[in-house]
Amino acid sequence: MENKIKEYREKNSLSHGKLADLCNVSRQTINAIENNKYDPSLQLAFNIASTLGVAMEELFIPENGGKRNE
Repeated sequence: MENKIKEYREKNSLSHGKLADLCNVSRQTINAIENNKYDPSLQLAFNIASTLGVAMEELFIPENGGKRNE
């Protein structure tokens, strides 16, 4: 799943470590999610989006671009 975490993290002047602290995860977890090496749990995805002040749908982009398979 693609994401815009880096873009919003930088807009909020947050380091990986500070965002991790605010979300109660490790800096490595934030780095892995940001670099598309790890997909967060639904709860963590909501937590990151809330912390960054953005809708989850704006922060995370599904592999199919959000289009339904019909």
